[in-house]
Amino acid sequence: MMEIKARQGPILAFAPHRNRKILSITPDVIHMPDLDSDPLAPIAYSVATQLFAYYIARSRGTQIDTPRNLAKSVTVE
Repeated sequence: MMEIKARQGPILAFAPHRNRKILSITPDVIHMPDLDSDPLAPIAYSVATQLFAYYIARSRGTQIDTPRNLAKSVTVE
């Protein structure tokens, strides 16, 4: 994130309420519940970021069900 900040790139962070260090990096923070001790915390963050991406794409009018630049790959064992 510091490299993005150094190049004046926009940063939007998802962080727990008690993490105040993130505010020194970016003022754009979506505060999440404090789930540090919960082993399912990554799922909560994943759902939040996917919903965020969904609503941004919908508001921009992009096709949500047809992604662009998605490479097809075949794995042979």
